[in-house]
Order: sequence, then structure tokens, then C-alpha cells
Amino acid sequence: MDTIESISAALASPGALSVPSRRLWIETVGCQMNVLDSELVVAALRRQGWQLTTSPAEADAVFYNTCSVRQHAEDKIWSALGRIRQEKQDRPGLIVGVLGCMAQKDQELIRTRAPWVDLVVGPGQLHRVPGIVEEILAGGPPRIEVSLDRTAGSRDAVTRSFESYDPDRDPAMRSTPFQAFVRTQTGCDKFCAFCVVPRVRGPEQARPPAAILAEATKLVADGCREITLIGQTVNSYKWRDGGRTTRLADLLHDLDAIDGLERIKFVTNYPRDMTPELIGAVRDLPKVCQYLHVPAQHGSDAVLLRMKRGYTIGEYLEMHARVSEELPRAAVTSDFIVGFCGETDAEFQTSVDLIDRLQFKNSFIFKYSPRPGTKAFERQPDDVPEGVKKERHQILLEAQTRASLASNLPLIGTRQTVLVEGLSARDEKRAVDPGPDGSAQLTGRTSCDRIVVFDAPLRLVGRLVEVVIDAAGAWSLSATVADGLADAVPLSMLDAGGAGGCGDQGPVHQIAPRPER
Repeated sequence: MDTIESISAALASPGALSVPSRRLWIETVGCQMNVLDSELVVAALRRQGWQLTTSPAEADAVFYNTCSVRQHAEDKIWSALGRIRQEKQDRPGLIVGVLGCMAQKDQELIRTRAPWVDLVVGPGQLHRVPGIVEEILAGGPPRIEVSLDRTAGSRDAVTRSFESYDPDRDPAMRSTPFQAFVRTQTGCDKFCAFCVVPRVRGPEQARPPAAILAEATKLVADGCREITLIGQTVNSYKWRDGGRTTRLADLLHDLDAIDGLERIKFVTNYPRDMTPELIGAVRDLPKVCQYLHVPAQHGSDAVLLRMKRGYTIGEYLEMHARVSEELPRAAVTSDFIVGFCGETDAEFQTSVDLIDRLQFKNSFIFKYSPRPGTKAFERQPDDVPEGVKKERHQILLEAQTRASLASNLPLIGTRQTVLVEGLSARDEKRAVDPGPDGSAQLTGRTSCDRIVVFDAPLRLVGRLVEVVIDAAGAWSLSATVADGLADAVPLSMLDAGGAGGCGDQGPVHQIAPRPER
């Protein structure tokens, strides 16, 4: 996923500080893991007296938390570093830092191309950021803190160099205090031919179940209602303690028992680790959302082999069939790469056919971007012309748009439970401020991760409410708040073999008139 999130846009709680605060601005490029890393770094700096600002021009420190999955993500950072150069020249005391995957991958190159950068810190060394910042403020030199390369030592040595970073959470650092990411593991051992993640995030390391449960319990006590478990391949989670092995299905059972937690999601999944026990947990546990992101990446066995994905399309179809049988209303989503090394027209067509056949709720579709340090970069030519990649990207996107619309249309007229997240993109762009009692166009998600927009009071943000779906598009649904609407179709009446519908979840907060004052 190629998104940019600015944690600086979150409203930091004022807090009582005894000294004037220094100001921090951070931009985050990439996946949910990076968003969580930024949240944790900012929370640690806040404990040292830093506060967020909404502009780098007002900041005493500017950080870029980076992604190396595609060249486009790196180009954004190089451009940002070029823009901040003048600010650094005008204010030599400004601290400029590059964090995350690009820092681990490029290290000295960043300091060579952008010598005005003060600190370069990889994802396995983020716990050092507060101390390094203090040393630089005290007059110390620029710093590079990265973990060992995967080939620079034994597995144990490399693993130790990628330290897990899971300090106490700060609700003010999340865009919504009622939703949070919780890390189950770091690193990856799959070594897909196109992917740089195993190199920049290190060997797969599971967190202890007790630590995950303690963090989730604290988050709920702080007002969090929905937790999303994240890992590079989250369903590969495995923790051994003596003779006992805890897997993701076991973890879901423990999380489901936390009072006050209303929804549990988990991303991203690896097809071969979608076990019957995990599917059963999703089926049986009321708080676990029936939403599964399981990237296929391609529809051709030959391409999957070149990608070193470790499964055939037949095995993926068998996994998908088991999900459909046990979870007929689940939403399954995917990732696809077009234009991978040697991809022929016939091979590309298999990806189109796969989307047409399985009708994914949505897919993230990317043009292949060769990444230094991967097997594909070293051994396979990037021989699909850019123009062909763009054309195939558009064709596959059109196929997914048709599939998404087809999966959403059966929801019209149904009653759905949504977690209200805030203003819709439309009203947020318009800077609508109706006040807590005024209505606006809000957005929320069903338990199977479908986006729903509807008009309602702003005070419903953070609550689970029922809506009736009025219309459907490919990427979102529009609805009316359900308040005694007898014509709505209950979910229990949906055809179990049909395409639409998300499982009922959690206590629904009925809407009542606000009392007169």
C-alpha cells in the first residue's frame, strides 16, 4: 500500500509540561507498520517534552518515516529531503531525520545525497531515536543507527540487532483514539523475489502473547474499541514457550475475551498459513471481523514460481474455497503485481481471470518496481515496458472495479453495523464543523471493512451504530441511520451462499435524541 499519513495532523492533547515544549513534525510513507512505528516514536518524544506541529516550517525537528517497497515511495522521500534543505540552511539548529526501511536499506547513501540529514535510523533501532535527538541537541555529530544486514552474521545475531519497539501507547498520537494497531511480530522470513522487507525489517520475531494481551487491555482501558493486529504475514504468528505453542487463532481467542473490546481485525495474511483453526476462530468468535486480506499477487503458477511466493494458484483457490464455505459473508481482499519479470499477455490474463472468478472486495494493484537487494533485481530482467505495465494496471483495476461493485450491490436494503470513524472525505475536505449536535456526512466501516457514508450527528463518532444501505458503488456504500426502520432486511435473512452481508458484531449503540438542556 502506498499511502502517506501525517501523524502531525492528529491533535496532540495539551498535557501539563513544566518547560516550553520543542516542536516535532513527522511524515509517514507506507504501510500500517510504519504508521504504528511513527506513533510510538512520537509518543516517546512527547514524554521528553516534544509536541507535534502541523508544519515543518514551525518544527524544531522534522522526521520522515520511510518505505522501500517501491521506487515511487523512495522518490517521495528524496523530493521531501530536497525541499527541507533550504529550511535547514535557514535554521541550522533544525534536526532532520530519516527513519524506517529506507534508512536501513540506503544508510550511507542518504548522508551522501543529503548531508543535511542529522540522523538515519532503521526500523530495528527506533528505540534509540529520543536519545540520539538529545545527543544532537547537545552538539553531537550526525548519527547512523541501523541493524545488521541479513548476511552480516548468524540468524541470532541479526535477530538481536532488530530490537522490537513497543513502548507504552499515547492515544493522542492516533488519528482516532478508539482504533489502534497492535503489532504481533516484526520482520519476515518469506523472501519473495520482489520484496525488500526481509532485508530491511529483519528475521521474523513474534511478540509474547502476554505482551500483546497486556497492550490490548490497556488500549481498551484508554477508550479503544477496535484493534487491528499487524505483521508482515500476521497469520504466520507463532510463539513457543516451553512445550506450548501459541498461534494466531489462540491469540484471537484470548483477545475476544477482553471486556470492552468490540472489534478485532488482522492483516496481512499469507495464503499457506490460512489454517482451518484460524478460519474457525474467525467464524466462531463474535468480535473477530470477517475480513481477510490474503494477497494472491498473481494468477499464473509460472509467475508465482518466479516470484518465489511458495504456493500454486490451485492451493490459493483451495484456501479461498475453504474460506467461502466456512465464512460465506466474509470479505476477502488481495494484492496484485502487474508487469513482473517476463510476464506475458497470457500470464497477465490469468490475474484478470482470478479477479473475475473470486470477486475480491477490493485489491491493491501495483506495477512491478525492481528493488535492489532482492532476488528478482539480481537475477531477473525487468523486461516488461513501462507502457505495458501501465496498460495492464488499468485493465486489472477495471476488472477489480467490476468485481467490487458486484460484491457491494447485494447489500442494498440490508441493515449493517458500522463503527463511525469521523467525517467523510468530502466533508473533511470542505472543513465541515457542525458541532457535536449538528449533522454532517460521516464515514464508518462494516465488520467486513466496507466503507459506508451517511448523514448523522458528529457525536456518534467512535460508536457502533446500525444503518440501512441505500446505494452501492464500487468503493463505498451510502446509507441512512437505522432507527426502527422495519423495511430493512436483517442479516440473518440473507442467502448464506450470497455475496453480500457482514456478520453482526458487538453491542449496537441505538440513537436517541440528545436531552434538552
